[in-house]
Amino acid sequence: MSVPAWPSHGGQSASLLAHFDLPMDHPLEDFSANLNPFGPPVWVNARVMEELAGLQRYPVPDYAAARRAIADHHQLTPDQVLLTNGGAEAIFLAAALHAGQRAAVITPSFGEYARACRAHRLSVNEIPLAAPDFRLRLDALLSSLDDIEVLFLCRPNNPTATLIDRDAMQVLLERTATQGCCVVVDEAFIDMAGDTPAEVSLTAYLGRYPHLILLHSLTKFFTLPGLRLGYLLADRATINAAAAHQPPWSVNHIAAQLVTPLLADKAFAERTRQWITLERPRMAVALAQLGLEVVPSQACFFLIRPGAGHTINSDELFERLLRRGVLVRHTHNFAGLDGEWLRLALRDAPVNQRLLKALHDCLR
Repeated sequence: MSVPAWPSHGGQSASLLAHFDLPMDHPLEDFSANLNPFGPPVWVNARVMEELAGLQRYPVPDYAAARRAIADHHQLTPDQVLLTNGGAEAIFLAAALHAGQRAAVITPSFGEYARACRAHRLSVNEIPLAAPDFRLRLDALLSSLDDIEVLFLCRPNNPTATLIDRDAMQVLLERTATQGCCVVVDEAFIDMAGDTPAEVSLTAYLGRYPHLILLHSLTKFFTLPGLRLGYLLADRATINAAAAHQPPWSVNHIAAQLVTPLLADKAFAERTRQWITLERPRMAVALAQLGLEVVPSQACFFLIRPGAGHTINSDELFERLLRRGVLVRHTHNFAGLDGEWLRLALRDAPVNQRLLKALHDCLR
């Protein structure tokens, strides 16, 4: 069988079903997209309907209310916040600030960093994390940054689910401050790291390190990927520079109006944190008991591959799962993984049990 046209993101089943000669209505449970299983919050649909009348007007250009809500959430000021059309636009705006310069990307990681760099004519140097633990070797990273003007990294990292600790980040920020290297940190999954986000996020470092840019997404935590809603955090000068590259009215009215109530839903956030705190360690043990090699996770997903006791490889496991109605994320377009691993998103406990059963049957 020929190699399929692997989709570049999760949650895209059509091309895979076609390649494996499966009907488009083939029942699937989706573990390929890293989304909160409890979302969207129950009130969202009603609030969207209330906001439909606002589609007759242009959005408020400065999105002042949304920016204030984000600033209050992070204990920042509104001039440190830029609302964006999803986390993807935030990535491209960060790259636009360094057009034509030299970038480094810690890999394997989200492919849009390198894509954004190429779009803005940045040369890209890949700094690999070594399997099987994919932990950052700080000395090796620091020695690779002498000629680099902007560094992109993801924390927790997608797809490895590893988290560079704050002490290492502080060393990195101190060094890059003296080198004139901007550090762009994607914190799209920070709210699902399990701990209190303020304890693991780098927002407290923004006042100390003006060369630090943080990228956030609201659509993963609240399960609203079709809404496209994110933001960029930085010092005032960086925000103004990024805003100059952003098209007017980049964020639609409904998305902007949802920012304040989403961030105010503390019950939803607490339920999510309780779930991840209990379910992630349980699944880590269960996956390892199946003879899978499991990268320790600090996010809402796992990177796994068949262990030495199995004769099946990851591509074969992917196909067997797909035929059993389970869609996981391939890793063919993550630099350095080359399809040797699979990424599994966490769902709620009953759905996760069905995943474990399917894995058990496919690995036999």
